[in-house]
This record gives sequence, C-alpha cells and structure tokens, in this order.
Amino acid sequence: MEKFKIWLRKNWSTVFFVGIFILLLVSPGAKAWLMQQIISTGLLNPKIEKKSVGKPLEETPSVSESFRVKDENGKIINVSELKGKVVFINFWASWCPPCRAEFPSIQRFYEKYGRNSELIFLTINMDEDLKAGRKYLGEEEFTVPFLIPDGSVSKEYFSGSLPTTVVLDKTGKIRMKHDGMADYSKDSFYGQINQLLEE
Repeated sequence: MEKFKIWLRKNWSTVFFVGIFILLLVSPGAKAWLMQQIISTGLLNPKIEKKSVGKPLEETPSVSESFRVKDENGKIINVSELKGKVVFINFWASWCPPCRAEFPSIQRFYEKYGRNSELIFLTINMDEDLKAGRKYLGEEEFTVPFLIPDGSVSKEYFSGSLPTTVVLDKTGKIRMKHDGMADYSKDSFYGQINQLLEE
C-alpha cells in the first residue's frame, strides 16, 4: 500500500488525465461539455452564402415531394410550402454528443427569433426511440419544436451525419449546409440571419 501511495504521488497527473479520458469515453454529457468549449471559440461556425447556391425547391421535385416532417400531434409540414420564410433546419439525436454540444446555442437562437413569423425552426429528431429525444428535451428544458421526418429526406439536406444544419432563404434555396457542430448563438450568425430576413 505504501508503494502505491508513493507511485500515486509521483504519477498523480497521469492518473488525473487518464480519469478525464475515461470520463469522456463513457459520459455523453462530459463529451458534450468539452465540445461546447470547442465550439464557443467560433472556429467551427459555418457562414451563410451571400449568393444562393442551391436550386429552388420546384426545380428539385424529389425534395419537394418527399421532405416532410411532422410534429407530436401528427401535423405535417412540407418544406416546399415554406417559401417566403427563412427556414432553419437542424437534424439531431439525443445520443449524439456534438448535437448535445450545440443544442444550447440552438435553444438561445430559438428564444431570440422563435416569435419571428418570417423564420421557421425545424429541429428534426433522428433518434430511433422517439421517447429518448423527447426525454432529452424535457430534461434540459429546451422548448424548440420536436419534429420527426415523415418519409425519406433528400441527401441534398441530410446525408446521415449528425448534427446537420441547413438554412433556406425565402426562395427555398439552400444558403448554408453544415455537417457537424457549431454555435448558433453568436452575434455574427444573428447578423447573417437578419440579412436573409431582409432579402
């Protein structure tokens, strides 16, 4: 026992960092916290394109026909019918640490703009067990809309990477697509959203 104490005194920093590493491996919350520290730097943040890079939805029939979501009451929202609005789409899952890392920023964004009738939030849960997604939002007291896909989603919007965020302008064109986590509560992002709202 004495030898162990001596070894521990000499190697305490190694033990500490191994403990942190193990915690990060097993705890989604710890991973999310670490990732939040990374995204708070703003280095991973995407930019909304100044010029439209996507096609209008009517020019991509497979998207307008198949990309629909529904809310908890079964109400269907067809993305192709949202023209005239700026649309913020986020694909997420409760088990995904990068999703958990960025979700507080999405909640702050929603609290700031959620009442703006010109901006629609589609936060689309991709959990296989929908109860897990609802439980996560409830535990964290997030109030963003809980939506699920109604049918398949075009790869133009979601190719399987979580989280994925897409922003559509008022003509239905993709102006931003970002695979991976980001901070959507930065003033720089709000400024880009404001420009889209003014177009």
